[in-house]
Amino acid sequence: MFDQSFSLAAQLSITWHVIPLAVVVSLVYSASRFELPEAILQRSARLFGTILLFMGVVFLVLYLLSFGL
Repeated sequence: MFDQSFSLAAQLSITWHVIPLAVVVSLVYSASRFELPEAILQRSARLFGTILLFMGVVFLVLYLLSFGL
């Protein structure tokens, strides 16, 4: 039983952890800056998009740099 669950966990890519991590970081950061729930959600959505865009650009640059290796 343990071997099957460990095998399933090993097959999942670590990059799928980026999305929940970005959500949590953006919510906590926005909640520490604002008090109104509407402002927290709006700023958190904007920050989430910014984080994903930045990480996507970094991934693309690293992919292009390693393309010829």
